Amino acid sequence: MFEIKHMDPEVYRRQTRKSTLIVTVIFAVLGLGLSALSVALFGEPGGNNFRWNLVGVIVGLALTVLLVRMKLWHQPWMSAAVYGWRLKRSLMRITNVMHQVEAGVNKCAPPAMKLLRFYHLGLLEMHRLDGNSSALQEAEEESERHKQRMDESGIDTDQFRLDPAWLERVQESESQRV
Repeated sequence: MFEIKHMDPEVYRRQTRKSTLIVTVIFAVLGLGLSALSVALFGEPGGNNFRWNLVGVIVGLALTVLLVRMKLWHQPWMSAAVYGWRLKRSLMRITNVMHQVEAGVNKCAPPAMKLLRFYHLGLLEMHRLDGNSSALQEAEEESERHKQRMDESGIDTDQFRLDPAWLERVQESESQRV
């Protein structure tokens, strides 16, 4: 279950820049090093060694991904980047079923109403963290309209946690319609 946490946008951007720089350097070192190693081991002097360079870069990329997911993901300096990734991933899960969410909202179905509210709150947080003030203003207007509709329906508007059961219920209700 993902929960929206309010972070300081400046701290978030500083931490994500730092983690991005570290991961980029790791990839560059691995990619260049393994590329040079593969050319040295398997390449032809004066020949076309593009494929060996490419193999080194691809292996470097794979090792970087593994290193990030297995070792670096849980490091404190990666927390902002991990939070941003999880936030965007949660929003994408809702976006993938948005037509079903909107159909449920039109029927005032509580799980759909809660999902859309979480989506709006997550979108607001993402725009705030990214410093996207024009998109933030647009999202605030739509979020406020939906919040008023939830208030009128007596549904709690503090939906800062994404409950996977809401997604399941929205998808089930749509599949029963078909």
